[in-house]
Amino acid sequence: MPQRKPIRIGTRGSRLALTQAGIVRDLLAAEGHDSEIVVVKTSGDRIQDRPLADAGGKGLFTKELEEALFAGEADIAVHSMKDVPTHLPNGLILGAFLPREDPRDVLVSNRPHTLSSLPSGAIIGTSSVRRRAQLLRARNDVEAVTLRGNVDTRLSKVESGSFEAAILALAGLKRLGLQDRATTILDPDAWLPSPAQGAIGIELRENDASVREAVAKLNHEPTAIALSCERGFLAALDGSCRTPIAALAAIEGGMLKFRGEVLSPDGRDWVETSFERKLGDLDNSEQLGREAGAALHPRAVKWLDI
Repeated sequence: MPQRKPIRIGTRGSRLALTQAGIVRDLLAAEGHDSEIVVVKTSGDRIQDRPLADAGGKGLFTKELEEALFAGEADIAVHSMKDVPTHLPNGLILGAFLPREDPRDVLVSNRPHTLSSLPSGAIIGTSSVRRRAQLLRARNDVEAVTLRGNVDTRLSKVESGSFEAAILALAGLKRLGLQDRATTILDPDAWLPSPAQGAIGIELRENDASVREAVAKLNHEPTAIALSCERGFLAALDGSCRTPIAALAAIEGGMLKFRGEVLSPDGRDWVETSFERKLGDLDNSEQLGREAGAALHPRAVKWLDI
């Protein structure tokens, strides 16, 4: 029998991205598949001098990886799912989602601050329009300042005193073994995360049957169902990269529970929705998310076309 070629895993080059690619490599190895990691520099990594919303939005972290798939330079691409647009290029699919890590956000500070104990006028770093709006909703007396870079860069900015605090995803800290750097974990009841936050997805060519079969064995169905709902909600709203949108779906006791919201960029106003339904399949959960987004759209439209 001819020897199978290693599966080439396309990834960004940050420590977190490489860690996530390593998780996929190890899971493939457990299924008997050799693989190798291929580092691809993305536009999102190169652009550090301005907010991503000003440079083109989420697709900046996936575009070059998808080009590598089309060019045959990689067989799969590993993504943080919160960075993946809801519309994929023709010919590419999401073949698997790994078990979701904790989706919550955290406050990181050199002092034992909670969100409410931050001093008035404190400079808080974040690269997310959603986090900025939620921060200003909770504390309109602080200053939200753009903080770009990888996890280590953001933490160093807080350590140096350039920022009083920063808001990051707990999932990234945990995957890097840095969860003890979190000063406060933000309650998702009051602080919903970005759609698909905390989840790793694997993208591949739709017509690559052998790789598709190998990747499918890594899929975590509960995560796939929850993300399908959240991404359906996001797709129905079709907001720009400047629109703060948050969503979280979870499976509890055979029920799919969902909450979503859209905020004004300054955090002064917002609209929200929620539902609880019997657990269905992927198509059902996506449709439920789309229906929730469509129902919220008329009340949120003033912020969606910014």
